[in-house]
Amino acid sequence: MTTIGSPLSPHATKVMLLGSGELGKEVLIALQRLGVETIAVDRYDNAPGQQVAHHARTITMSDPVQLKALIERERPHLVVPEIEAIATPMLEELEAAGTVRVIPTARAARLTMDREGIRRLAAETLGLPTSPYVFCDSLAELQAAIDTRVGYPCIVKPVMSSSGKGQSKIATAADVKTAWDYAMAGGRIQGGRVIVEGFIDFDYEITQLTVRSVGSDGAIETSFCEPIGHVQVNGDYVESWQPQPMQPAALQKSRDIAKAVTDNLQGQGVFGVELFVKGDDVWFSEVSPRPHDTGMVTMCSQVQSQFELHARAILGLPVDTALRSPGASAVIYGGVDAHGIVFDGVDKALRVPNSDIRLFGKPESFLKRRMGVALAFADDVEMARAHAKKAAGWVTPRAV
Repeated sequence: MTTIGSPLSPHATKVMLLGSGELGKEVLIALQRLGVETIAVDRYDNAPGQQVAHHARTITMSDPVQLKALIERERPHLVVPEIEAIATPMLEELEAAGTVRVIPTARAARLTMDREGIRRLAAETLGLPTSPYVFCDSLAELQAAIDTRVGYPCIVKPVMSSSGKGQSKIATAADVKTAWDYAMAGGRIQGGRVIVEGFIDFDYEITQLTVRSVGSDGAIETSFCEPIGHVQVNGDYVESWQPQPMQPAALQKSRDIAKAVTDNLQGQGVFGVELFVKGDDVWFSEVSPRPHDTGMVTMCSQVQSQFELHARAILGLPVDTALRSPGASAVIYGGVDAHGIVFDGVDKALRVPNSDIRLFGKPESFLKRRMGVALAFADDVEMARAHAKKAAGWVTPRAV
């Protein structure tokens, strides 16, 4: 039996999120609805999740000294990493000492914070199908890897980055130097390492949300949401929809791959497993041990959104991954570089049938920063996509 203590009391169940952007904000809201005391941590003040949590803390999460001091001072029951730029060796140390439980595990956070750890696990340890790849530490190594192993076209990514930062496609030798420089600028660490991947001629890509939760017998069980299709531009998602139509064989392979990876990572919660699909063939791409940006569509398409699923699973509560209706999401970008922007057209967006809007509350806007998302449900995916894009198109951020 799971017991939850009242927030702001000596018996409170306390959960700390490391990273409090738009995804973390929704997890925090889901946790608060279950009576959990929440602590939102980010690298800057007034992050979206900090605006709704019981407590807001601002530190450099990649600094192990700051991270350890905060966790030891706050003493949360659970620490939930929501971004990659975290001192994961310190999380492993604190977890091993019994100071805190990390979601899903500290090992999972470490392996998935960089593309090398998770790619080697999937391809070399688990033997799962992936694109051909080489890790490179210099421009010369990158050129040699393309010439001898990968070929053109190919994709270059920093091993440590998020939301497509530093990612580019190389079509010819003339693109290699530009791609290397872009990867160096977009990575989370200076002088970083890159992965170069052979291009897979896929039909579509999906996110298979995979949930590890406690079953009625007390054992961990795995359940799956309906597959999510999505469009990415320069590695960053711009729209998603659910369900993505799939052949039964491809769907089963996708779930088999997702289960193999998440069984190895262990722990509880939602995992966003990204896969490429061509016919009945499926290739593993990446995994996030947390709710996924493409999964924001579940706020309008599922009985329980990915955020509710994550909150319930990490607390040991039952989950329901059922689809309520076909749905879609479309990103609302900042469009301007400014502080304290305003949004015009929200009223018009909400007049689109069966639509909704989430504005994240980020204090600073960038041209291509995700500032909100439009959601829509309909009788079929194509209508939902059209409505979500129409609603997003009505919302216009501007500087004041």
